[in-house]
Amino acid sequence: FKAPSTDHPALYRDLLRTNRVHWIAEEPPAELVRDKMMECHFRFRHQMALVPCVLTLNQDGSVWVTLVKPARAITPGQFAVFYKGDECLGSGKILRMGPSVYTMQQGKNREEGPKKEEIDKIEPAT
Repeated sequence: FKAPSTDHPALYRDLLRTNRVHWIAEEPPAELVRDKMMECHFRFRHQMALVPCVLTLNQDGSVWVTLVKPARAITPGQFAVFYKGDECLGSGKILRMGPSVYTMQQGKNREEGPKKEEIDKIEPAT
């Protein structure tokens, strides 16, 4: 897929799944084990700004990463690296991604059904 512009909504995602995460200090962090989810930050490119996210732990040690706001050009095979404050918690290879912002917008447009003006055309107000 080639997007029409570098900022096209098809390039943005807010959900991804990693393989089993390699945790550095705690395997996995106690908060994540206890609550099954944890707020932290992540990046998938060196020197990119950290993005707030929520991790959800899966049975197999992989995580779902839900981003607070969609990030651009996330690609399977890249590594998601997780941080809490200045501490690097660990990383996991990105295996799959949720739908793009573009796909989500298409879905919303379909679900809304016909617009009021269209309904008025079909059924004139009496």
